Parts: sequence; structure tokens; C-alpha cells
Amino acid sequence: MKRFNLLWCVALALVALVGCGPKETPAEESKFITVEDGQFMRDGEPYYFVGTNFWYGAILGSEGEGGNRERLCKELDFMKANGIDNLRILVGGEGENGLLGKIEPNLQPEPGVYNDEVLAGLDYLMMELGKRDMTAVLYFNNAWEWSGGYTQYVAWANNEPVLVPRVDGWFSYNEFAGEFVRNERAKQMFYDHLRYIITRTNRYTGVKYIDDPAIFSWQISNEPRAFSSKTQDNKEAFAEWLAESARLIRELDPNHMISTGSEGFYGCEWDMELCERIHAIEEISYINCHVWPYNWKWLRGDHMTEDLEQSCENTKEYIDMHIELAEKINKPLVVEEFGMPRDNMDFRKQSGVECRDEYFRFVFALIEEAYNEGGKFAGCNFWSWGGYAVTHVEDHEYWAKGDDYTGDPAQEQQGLNSIFVEDASTLEIIRETNRAIGNLR
Repeated sequence: MKRFNLLWCVALALVALVGCGPKETPAEESKFITVEDGQFMRDGEPYYFVGTNFWYGAILGSEGEGGNRERLCKELDFMKANGIDNLRILVGGEGENGLLGKIEPNLQPEPGVYNDEVLAGLDYLMMELGKRDMTAVLYFNNAWEWSGGYTQYVAWANNEPVLVPRVDGWFSYNEFAGEFVRNERAKQMFYDHLRYIITRTNRYTGVKYIDDPAIFSWQISNEPRAFSSKTQDNKEAFAEWLAESARLIRELDPNHMISTGSEGFYGCEWDMELCERIHAIEEISYINCHVWPYNWKWLRGDHMTEDLEQSCENTKEYIDMHIELAEKINKPLVVEEFGMPRDNMDFRKQSGVECRDEYFRFVFALIEEAYNEGGKFAGCNFWSWGGYAVTHVEDHEYWAKGDDYTGDPAQEQQGLNSIFVEDASTLEIIRETNRAIGNLR
């Protein structure tokens, strides 16, 4: 009995020292990037980053149509060497192939039916990111037509053809897309998609997606909008949909951060109260905004040099507006899309990028300042990564089946906003900034 008591006491002492259950592995808890007191934390230190948009990463990881694993690994190695370790990536597109301005192949050609080659590409991509200690923001939906998204779910729900903006017009598209946040059947299809992806296990690593530290955050949509111009109650339905999506993601995954994918004030239809409402949702981990000087008519394609200074001023005002919100609700801010066309709207790789370089320097100076002062502006993802892609803009400006994927989706001129490996001056600015914010040694 004395021997038993002695052993039992030793056992109790060991339990007291090492703990038991989930609390015994703090290292497991710290492997995820988290938010603490309004800051991103990685490995116990504040985390600031200059990353990129790499929407086609999962397609490139496939062994089927569009796949090129050799190029994928080459791209990841190049980005990592430049301190670019945070990538914003589309989980996959929805609907049929062959539509004007739409990427392909699609992950979900029919509701609940999945292209396993693209799923394998997503698994492979996540494995390769993990090997390099890189992370991905994975977004599920899209307010725009180039990957299906809103309008494809509405078309499925109503059993009708999907609208194409360049064919049916933008006003018709906006009205059609606006139905998504009010259409219960369309939303349920989307929620089923969330469940399917989030509960997956990676076939190559055997790691559940909910346990994978290579996921920076789950993102509900690319540039979600209310499209409320004709239906005023769309704003309410829009906010409720984002809240319901965030709650579902949190129920499925207790580990990862969740984000909206919003453009911010502009994407909330110039309604800062709505912008605050969707980012103050308890499950939403940080604030998003996007900045587009050319798309938003701050800068004219034929007067880029003359308009650049005003574009920078507008950009700072726009970012400051969201920094103020970040301070109010104590969450970090990520400017996860911003871009600038090549000089004179020339899409060829050999064309100049002086305006882009100047604009990037301006934006990066703001994040360096935030890093030095412990500010809320914690990350940015430039749009977008073209890398080693071979372009054919001399023959055709828009993407055609069989072309390499660039950072510009199919509805945009290839080379418009892409950063290629040949863009040495831009890459040097990116390296310098990542070095300055402690993300490149």
C-alpha cells in the first residue's frame, strides 16, 4: 500500500507539472496566427506583413486542367525569398466553364458536386505553404462574376441562366447579384459549401483543415456587397448573411481567424456605419479594406503621372478612415487589395512601372510607420502575383483557355495589375519593406 501511495503521489506531481488535456500543449495553440489586444500575433510576437493576391493557387496545384505543380513550387519559393508569406487565395469557382470573363476550371460545377482535381490542387497548395511557413487567406465566395459566386448561387437557386456583365450589362448584373443575400436557397447552398471545405482533411498531409496553421483566416467572400440600389433592405440582409456565415465558420472551426473580404467604406456603399457593423461582428477577427485608384476614377489611364499625387492623398485618407475604425473596435486592419496599372496602360511586361513603384512606396511607408509605432495597420496584400506567367497580350489582351494564369482574372486585361518576376524595381521595394517590418531577414 505504501508503494502504491508513493507511485500515486509521483503521478499526481507529474500531472501537476505537465498538465493534461488540451491545456498541456501551449505550443499547439500558438501555431496559429491570432489577434491579441488588437494586434496580430505570430510565435508570440506582433506580426506585420506585405503579402499578395494569388487567387489561382489551388488551380495551379492541380494535376488536371490548368495545373502546374512545378510552377507553383517555383512561385512559392520566389515569393518566400522576397518576404511574401501571406497569400490571399480563392478556394475555387462555381458553375459552368466557357462563360465570358470567367475563370476555369471550376471547383464546384454543380451545387454540392466537386471537381476532385481542383480539390487535390487545394490540398497540394496547403501542403506546400506549410513546408515554407507561409499562410493563406482562403475566400469562399465572390460578389463578382469572374469565379461564379453570388450570381451563380442565385442562378442555381432559381434554376435559371447566370448573368454575364459584359453581355447583360452592369445594372442587370447588380440587380441579379443583389438577390443573393435575400435568397434563402442560394445561401443554404453556400453554407453547405462552407461545411464541405472547412471539415475536409488534407489528402497529402492527413491534417484536418481546422488544424492547419497554414491557414491565416477563412474569408467569407471577395468584395461582398449589398447591391442595395434598388432594394433598400438589402443592407440589413447583407449584414445578417455575413454574421450568419461567420457564426457557422466559428462553429466548424474554433482555431482560425475569420474575415469579411470587404472593400470597406466603398464596398459598403459609402456607409461607414454598415462597414463598422460587419467588422464588429464578434466572430470577425480583423478589418478589411481595398483601395483602387484607377478603378475608382482617382487616376486616369492617360494621365497617370499627373494624377498620382492626388491618388496617394485619397489613398491615405481612405486608409486612415479604416484605421480610425480599427482603433474604435480594437481590431487590426489589412488592406488586402490595392493595385496600380503599368505605365500608360501598357500591359506588356517590358513596359514601365514608375507610377506603380511610387504608389507602392507610398502605401508601404504607411505600414512601416504602423510597424514602428505598434499601429493597427498590420498588413497589406498587393494585387496581384503574376510571377513566372507567360503572357500573350500582343495577340489577345484577355485570358484565353490554355494561357498561363496571371494575377489578372479572366475579365481583365492580362498584365493590367500583375507583378511579374521581371519587375525588378517593384520587387526590390517589396523586399525592402518586408525587411523593414521584420518579415524578411
